[in-house]
Amino acid sequence: MYNYLVSRIWQAVLVLWAAFTLSFILLQVLPGDAIMIKFQSSDLGLSADQIAQIRTSYGADGPLWQQYLHAIGNFITGDLGYSVQAGVPVREQLATSLPPTIRLATLGFLLAVIIAAAIAFLSNLTSLAWLRSALQALPALFSAIPTFWLGIVLIQVVSFRLKLIPVINPGEWQGLILPVITVSIPICAPLAQILIRSIEETQAQPFVAVARAKGASRSRVLWRHVARNALLPTLTIAGILLGKLLVWAIVTETVFGLNGIGTLIQQAVNNEDTSVLQAIVVLSATSFVVINLIVDLLYPLLDPRLGRKNGVPA
Repeated sequence: MYNYLVSRIWQAVLVLWAAFTLSFILLQVLPGDAIMIKFQSSDLGLSADQIAQIRTSYGADGPLWQQYLHAIGNFITGDLGYSVQAGVPVREQLATSLPPTIRLATLGFLLAVIIAAAIAFLSNLTSLAWLRSALQALPALFSAIPTFWLGIVLIQVVSFRLKLIPVINPGEWQGLILPVITVSIPICAPLAQILIRSIEETQAQPFVAVARAKGASRSRVLWRHVARNALLPTLTIAGILLGKLLVWAIVTETVFGLNGIGTLIQQAVNNEDTSVLQAIVVLSATSFVVINLIVDLLYPLLDPRLGRKNGVPA
């Protein structure tokens, strides 16, 4: 167990280092300069020497390798840098923008899991062929719907036509209903597809036939014997989707005008604020690595055979 954990953590560290290094290089080669954008075009009337002093204070005048070592050293100690445009530490900006995005992403993922499970299990429990076909066709339909288009349609239909949820000044939780639905639809599609396929493959296994031969009902076999074995591939895709959840949340925030990481990224891109973009890239990579590490550690709990294979005691 110890060796397995050390191996996975070491792999996670390598992935984070690669993400940081690659993002640092790409952001440095982009044209433009956040300091020049803010100070040279401002009405402060700063001279070239004063701007040079500002660049020195931000550490932007040194060679690239020195800036890299300085930046990675700060990240290791928890210093995410300083936003040139906002004039505050990046940590403060993330502390303000991150909670709304996390709330939206979490609620969207939970709703996606509920929808995917409902589609998968109902399609296997129903005896109506047309209903089973309709339910199994839903994931393909959901995956074909663009996130931004779905958000706009929900606003037009639910808010403007039906007038059920106001767009202007809604309540804190009332304003999350449509964004959460918008985020959940593209996530539930692959989850439902994988779960349906896993359930069908598991039901073809001999132990399921044995359970049915002993007189167990279809629903009992599905919940007691099939569900647990079908969860493994679904858990894998769920970990990948959680890592990509930030993208869907950012698009949804833009459509509904929510103040979260999406707004922060848009402002940072417009102002070429590389410190903010670097922090968001590393934060996204960290969340992806941590989530997949948790998924890997959950595998032995669902299937003891994987635990014995990796040296994890069952």
